[in-house]
Amino acid sequence: MTHLVAGEPERLFTGAEWTEGPLWLPDTGRVRFSDIPNDRVLEYDAATGRTDVHAEPAGFQNGRILDRQGRVVRCSHGNRRVERETGRTVEVLVDSWEGHRLNSPNDVVVARDGTVWFTDPPYGIQPSGREGYPGEMEYGGCYVFRYDETTGVLDAVVTDMDHPNGLAFSPDESVLYVADTGENSKLRAYDVEGGGCVNGRDIPTVPVGAVDGLRVDGVGNLWCSAGDGVYVLDARGRVLEHIAVPEVVSNVCFGGEQRQWLYMTATTSLYRVRLGRRVGLS
Repeated sequence: MTHLVAGEPERLFTGAEWTEGPLWLPDTGRVRFSDIPNDRVLEYDAATGRTDVHAEPAGFQNGRILDRQGRVVRCSHGNRRVERETGRTVEVLVDSWEGHRLNSPNDVVVARDGTVWFTDPPYGIQPSGREGYPGEMEYGGCYVFRYDETTGVLDAVVTDMDHPNGLAFSPDESVLYVADTGENSKLRAYDVEGGGCVNGRDIPTVPVGAVDGLRVDGVGNLWCSAGDGVYVLDARGRVLEHIAVPEVVSNVCFGGEQRQWLYMTATTSLYRVRLGRRVGLS
């Protein structure tokens, strides 16, 4: 093990049903995350240790990321779209493909060129209504999309996965990693060429549970959620570190003024662990 973390995870908040979508907000020193089944967005204040409700109802939000201008780009299960916050205004970035509504956008990343890449599994439209509203899969699949706001074009860039979920770029954005949480869970890597994805291949995944959300650090290691915590994998899928968490982890983000923390949404709770050295990007 490489000791990329220092110490044990601490639980910062509990009392949710299923937490997701953590995002460090550097302007406020807070971590925003979702309790999807209860349709609320929460914020943990690192300075005070308090967790407050940021929005309720909230459109069953899931993954979120900051764009290059520091605005929050977020996935809405309930609205079946990708949205962006500009001040107090919520803009619709994209909600359909080839005339059909999206399923329920799940996780999102923004490339250096400003394009928005997101996954679109069906979890928000399932009959249970636990994470959204029951609905139909209108375009007949579950894809990874790339949206170019300058042209208004939405392209399906990955179409060979069952339920694409978490995603992240390698540091140079030459590789896109995507977690599949379908019946046969897997972790895949794709070379990014010409605004699309080619050469898709499986890489070794976590030994317990499945990867849901993930982030990539500055040297290319993958920090992956799992059934028993977080696993840090190198680019070939070799386990470098295991962070044990007593709940199933859904997603992670780096945070703190020096990116010295890893925040983890895990079933009912929000956890964090101090990093052994500065590795975080987002």
